[in-house]
Amino acid sequence: MSQFQRESRPESPAEDAPRAASAKAPKIFDYHNPAGGWGALKSVGRHLLHSRSPALNARSLFKLNQPDGFDCPGCAWGDPEHGSSFEFCENGVKAVTWEATAKRVTRQFFAKYSVSELKTWDDYRLEDQGRLVEPMRYNAETDHYEPVAWDEALDLIADELKALPTPNDGIFYTSGKACNESAYVFQLLARLFGTNNLPDCSNMCHEASGVALNAALGTGKGSARLEDFEKAEAIFVFGQNPGTNHPRMLGVLREAAERGATIVTFNTLKERGLEKFADPQKPLEMLHNGSHRISSHYFRPKLGGDMAVVRGMAKALFARDAAGEAVLDHDFLNRHTAHLEAYRARVEATDWATLEAQSGLTREEMEQAAELYARSNATIACWAMGITQHKHSVPTVREIVNLLMLRGNLGKPGAGTSPVRGHSNVQGDRTMGVFEKPSKALLDALEAKYARPMPREHGVDSVAAVEAMRDQPGKVFIGLAGNFTRAISDSVVTEKAMANCRLTAFISTKLNRSHLVTGDQALILPCIGRSEIDRNAAGKSQLITVEDSMSMVHGSAGINKPADQSLRSEIAILTGIAERLFADAAIAGEVIDWAAMREDYDVIREHIAAVIPGFHDFNSRVRVPRGFWLANPVAGLEFGTATGRAEFSADPLPAAVMHQQLASREGWLTLQTMRSHDQYNTTVYGYDDRYRGIEGGRQVIFLNRDDIARLGFEAGQWVDLVGESDGGVVRRVDGFKIVAYDTPQGCAAAYYPETNPLIPLSHKGDFSHTPASKSIAVRLEASTRLA
Repeated sequence: MSQFQRESRPESPAEDAPRAASAKAPKIFDYHNPAGGWGALKSVGRHLLHSRSPALNARSLFKLNQPDGFDCPGCAWGDPEHGSSFEFCENGVKAVTWEATAKRVTRQFFAKYSVSELKTWDDYRLEDQGRLVEPMRYNAETDHYEPVAWDEALDLIADELKALPTPNDGIFYTSGKACNESAYVFQLLARLFGTNNLPDCSNMCHEASGVALNAALGTGKGSARLEDFEKAEAIFVFGQNPGTNHPRMLGVLREAAERGATIVTFNTLKERGLEKFADPQKPLEMLHNGSHRISSHYFRPKLGGDMAVVRGMAKALFARDAAGEAVLDHDFLNRHTAHLEAYRARVEATDWATLEAQSGLTREEMEQAAELYARSNATIACWAMGITQHKHSVPTVREIVNLLMLRGNLGKPGAGTSPVRGHSNVQGDRTMGVFEKPSKALLDALEAKYARPMPREHGVDSVAAVEAMRDQPGKVFIGLAGNFTRAISDSVVTEKAMANCRLTAFISTKLNRSHLVTGDQALILPCIGRSEIDRNAAGKSQLITVEDSMSMVHGSAGINKPADQSLRSEIAILTGIAERLFADAAIAGEVIDWAAMREDYDVIREHIAAVIPGFHDFNSRVRVPRGFWLANPVAGLEFGTATGRAEFSADPLPAAVMHQQLASREGWLTLQTMRSHDQYNTTVYGYDDRYRGIEGGRQVIFLNRDDIARLGFEAGQWVDLVGESDGGVVRRVDGFKIVAYDTPQGCAAAYYPETNPLIPLSHKGDFSHTPASKSIAVRLEASTRLA
């Protein structure tokens, strides 16, 4: 049987594809094919048909990530300088077709289904109903959403904000789906109102990267550009699965592998996208069902063991340096770094037994990884949530930076740091000032521009926002895109907290679970999507901008007709709120013309240029194909630290990471939550996870075969997952099918948001406060569910 035949399935009718199977009854199979390839092409076809607008969406793909088109609403991977006409991937297709569906959620839908009934639906079914088309207001007496006029909805938000006892009772949440212009207006609205309560999705993913990079290098963004991947001699990938989360990155990694670059992967799970990739844009390869390897070496540390792995590599390098080998860049270290001696002492004092026990790798494996690193004269280190969603995530990122500094892998071609962000503009939102801990420089610039004092007290991050809503009822929560209650940890606690609000209002394109977790009052405000034309009152098409993971800022203009003529843009909604909120407020100095912002986004960009560093001549520079680069000082070996140098960190290893803490507790495992292949963040596109061999369901838990036997279970058996319970909160999720998988002993994996209820709100990263979603204590109980 060929690989193609092994993977093939009977096709469903077009209107049901991808298969609307039960989310509770997955089929398990062996997947032997590479990432990409025919499986990706078949998936593209299914999702085009499922959108019920296949011709429209096929046309849209040719404008996806193009200079004269729109930016993918999926991931933040950068666009090449000399791109092709096919700058999209399988999951980009899913994102576009999911948004540009012909299905609609009308007032008749909300009249038919109560909120209580909708709460029984899973995430896929909710979003698969289609695009929201008119503003809706929750009626608690009938338990239904009902139509509301735009003016009435915006009046309600402004009135409820004005009625709050203090501005800090307002919470302004942003998802990385929002564009730069929306984010700037949103943070300005919040700060003029008087609060820094601006939690965002960065709080739940890459916060540790920003904290660590700022401390080490004085800049919270990655220093490697897309061009550096073409020059790197080695690429080290930590805790990242690009095959599902950033598929376009696979093409870059493959090109690097083809020219002889060493690609070294550290990932707990064996992921197909990190092993081999078949490029659907290579006809000859597709014809022969070929592929190319990605990783030259693949190491599988235990969950939470990456810091010990990197420290082991550093220990091996220091030992070789002491023996007289030229493995360290002493010129770079002497000229550009600080605190090396303290770091070296800490590393040399750490014994190999400790490193092996915590990492899950042997000394020989860590020494081998160090040798691979020592051979390279230009190395990029990439990482994602496998690194950042641990209690000790900040020290782990700093350890990676330490390793790069030892061989001078900063400020030169083919080298640098590369935290690979999630949503397409999550980095841009932070650049625009969406941050609960704004810098003094930002607040000073806002005050200078608007001649009004800005709030100086730090606001709440995402976890603290839940705590505030839980402990102090009566908040107003405004969500700019996203699905907050499904993204954050401790779902039961979070939903109860959200229900304490006086008002919840969500600016969204599709129905999601957060809309069903209502405060005393609730609004759904439908907006146009990234792929749609945004016209002002005069009929002019508007341009928005985004910033990718490599700090490239570029324009995006939709090409499709909006899903409904009543939809408003994010900016129209936000400026409408601002006009009402500040109608009676005397703002000294320059009066903000919100209507002008709404009518011409160039006006917003002029405001941005006056406030945000690096955005001079914004309107002209962003209209150049591919936009412009926000220069990273690290690329020029300039470091905004107290010493003016790149600073080593001598943080101790954790006394014990989760898998070590659970070693003496019979029956407990360390669980990581993750996405399926048919998923992007909280958006679930279907019930399949092709690369991991799952079809038709999401209620699965991936376990090592020895763990299955040790715990007295069998592959295919149904179990319930039980987490740590405290404070009267019972944390469990029921009905998960065991899947035998290549993962280290004691380490399990399952999908979120289904397993978010298992993560205590207090289980978060030191310094970052990011939910520690990759190290959760769980045990299994046999389920009464029948297979």
